[in-house]
Amino acid sequence: MDFLASIDLMTWLSAAGSIFVGLFVGMLFGALPGLGLTIAITLLLPLTYTMEPLNAILMLLAVYQAAEYGGSISAIALGIPGTVMAAPIVQDGRAMAQESSPGKALGFSLYASTLGGLFGGAVLILFAQPLARFALRLGDAEFFLLGLMGLVAVTAFAARDPIKVAISICFGMIAGTIGLDMFTGLPRLSFDIPQLYEGLNLISLVVGLFAFSEAFYMMGGDMRHRYEFDTSRMKITLTVREMLSGFKASTIGAVIGTVLGILPGVGSTVAGWLAYSTAKSFSKTPAKFGNGSGEGIAAPDSANNAVVGGALLPFLTLGIPGTAGIAIIAGAFIIHGITPGPQMIRDNPELINGIFIGFMVTTVGMFVMGKLLSQGFARALVTPNFILVPGVLILSIVGVYTTRSQVFDLWLALGIGIAAYLMRRLDYSVAGFVLAFVLSPIIEISFRRALLISGDDYTVFVTRPISAVLVAVMVVMLGFTVRKLLRKRGAPAAGGAANGT
Repeated sequence: MDFLASIDLMTWLSAAGSIFVGLFVGMLFGALPGLGLTIAITLLLPLTYTMEPLNAILMLLAVYQAAEYGGSISAIALGIPGTVMAAPIVQDGRAMAQESSPGKALGFSLYASTLGGLFGGAVLILFAQPLARFALRLGDAEFFLLGLMGLVAVTAFAARDPIKVAISICFGMIAGTIGLDMFTGLPRLSFDIPQLYEGLNLISLVVGLFAFSEAFYMMGGDMRHRYEFDTSRMKITLTVREMLSGFKASTIGAVIGTVLGILPGVGSTVAGWLAYSTAKSFSKTPAKFGNGSGEGIAAPDSANNAVVGGALLPFLTLGIPGTAGIAIIAGAFIIHGITPGPQMIRDNPELINGIFIGFMVTTVGMFVMGKLLSQGFARALVTPNFILVPGVLILSIVGVYTTRSQVFDLWLALGIGIAAYLMRRLDYSVAGFVLAFVLSPIIEISFRRALLISGDDYTVFVTRPISAVLVAVMVVMLGFTVRKLLRKRGAPAAGGAANGT
């Protein structure tokens, strides 16, 4: 209450304006197939240079929350998920839209997204302080292992080839070492280019990885393609009885989404599908799943938004981003010289309390905006690519250049964009790259400092109880990855043998 009383009206209005901008952009970009969450955060990140830290963070979190729901709009209206996370919603969302009402399907989606967001936010508020107090007891060896475990989890739970994900992570780690060595002050991988002494410019990196590469990807398709559908029935309509019928599935999704959000590298993609299958197994009418079930919409949508609060928990308390979206949002902290972790929780309570309150306000704001404007965002789906692509490129170029007013940053973003485009074409993981880039300084500094303090004694990473547990968890994850690889390689051989018989 003291924190609330200490904030003046103008500060609240400024924060509310930032949240509104984030919600609008996030929902719009989430609804447009091909753009989505990462593009929305990437394009708004340069604006945070001139903003107050709290406003910048709340705006990007609002983008994250709204884009998770926005992806369901195109999934329901077109059968095409606006984001990867919305893929599980296509089956029942599109079926309900065709058979009864797209507005009803959007209602299940919006109510479930709001419940998931509130649940994830409540868990964040309740457990942030205890986890931060626990984190203060950890040493450099534990922080090194936590960062490493996040990257191992990205590989273990990846939907694509784990080897390609691991290679992407290695490149991200290498990119994170560019610049002056933190211990010796000597330049590394800078090729005598002064602009690289401070490392890769974060704005150039994320714009190249996501905005430029996506624009190049869209150019390879039909630039004149546009979607057509009837928007007259997109108004959200859901009775209280229908809303209650999806409550159990929403709760299941919220719990699964929050838990998986806390685990680094797992994210919404896994959470949505797991919530869908779990809700189906607990449903009284499992046969309706895939044929327009409200529970089939509610469970993954709730999980997707619950992931946001869950992923914020390890990021704010340990400095470990749980998803690629949170890794990009970390840029707002870096821009303002804020280091997430237990010290921030302890030493900057005003900022943390502001994030907590703002997160819950953002979730409620998402519900209000979704209720009022979902029909309008659906109309944006008819925008053809020949308008979207130039718009993304222009906003990206302006955002990169205005941050430091250096042409070098534009060339850097272009080079990274071409590399990211090739990565996507070859099915490498751009998300794995950016997570490794953000975690690279934490992993390197903690590793070298742990060895320096211990006198180059490598047993420091396994002798303490917490370290030993973390190592054991990583061994299990690696075992899971190896098993998945062996199964994947054994399946074609078994298929060939069956065909031969």
